[in-house]
Amino acid sequence: MTMTTANDPTMADPTPATLSQDRIFLRGLEIECLIGFIEWERRIRQKVVIDFELPVDCARAAASDEVVDTLDYKRVAKRMIEFVGASEFKLVETLAHRLALLVLEEFGVEWIRISVNKPGAIRGSRDVGVEILRTRAALAAAPRG
Repeated sequence: MTMTTANDPTMADPTPATLSQDRIFLRGLEIECLIGFIEWERRIRQKVVIDFELPVDCARAAASDEVVDTLDYKRVAKRMIEFVGASEFKLVETLAHRLALLVLEEFGVEWIRISVNKPGAIRGSRDVGVEILRTRAALAAAPRG
């Protein structure tokens, strides 16, 4: 479901030189929200499962052993829970994109890889969803208002 285009800087993978080798990740963050475009989906809260990965300088944090020298993933997760729980999107694509922009803006990271899964959305499948990568270029290109 994810499409990338070499000519679109908001969608292209960053080059290896721009990616920090150190990353934090969180997998399996379950949040209930209104998600879907079918009428019945607009009336009930459904579970989405979010995984994300962010760049971080683990060496600096390891040297100091202080949370101020790293990205506090608990703060990121709490903000995601707040945002997603209050959201009412029709598409998981929209939810993933808006959530990525929020993290880029509020936490000042250079990029985020995020997946949003909607368990049970397709009969016979475990889950369905999207995985996207957004960079600071996507934030700069995002419409305001």
